[in-house]
Amino acid sequence: MERPDAANPFGDFTKMLEQFKLPGFDVPAIMEARRKDVEALVTANQAAMQGMQSLAQKQAEMLRSTLSELQALATQFSTGGAAPSAQTAELVQQTLHKALADMQQLAQAAYQSQAESYAVIAKRVEENVQELKTILQPKK
Repeated sequence: MERPDAANPFGDFTKMLEQFKLPGFDVPAIMEARRKDVEALVTANQAAMQGMQSLAQKQAEMLRSTLSELQALATQFSTGGAAPSAQTAELVQQTLHKALADMQQLAQAAYQSQAESYAVIAKRVEENVQELKTILQPKK
């Protein structure tokens, strides 16, 4: 038995369909369209994965930064021995505001990643419609 071609996974399927000569169906064009569908899904998944990895790195970076700032504040409290001052409260508030701003950046990055993945899929759907129009037109 032949091993399937990894570079063209649709080869065997195309050969099988070409055996059944169906009038009005351009089997190679249909298989090429399906191959493009798979490529579009792979591209969309890669964009989504890169976006998720980027988000995870930013989250870890933001968490480390916030925790180190809060640790520095806690160290100031413990070494001072006095009650927290207005300045300390202001520092905590600034740290929390920075954390919220960082979360907003994460939300924007997630939105961008999703938009890129959607754009790849939307483009392929549009191409599919055009390919179907071409395939279904009567041959002259």
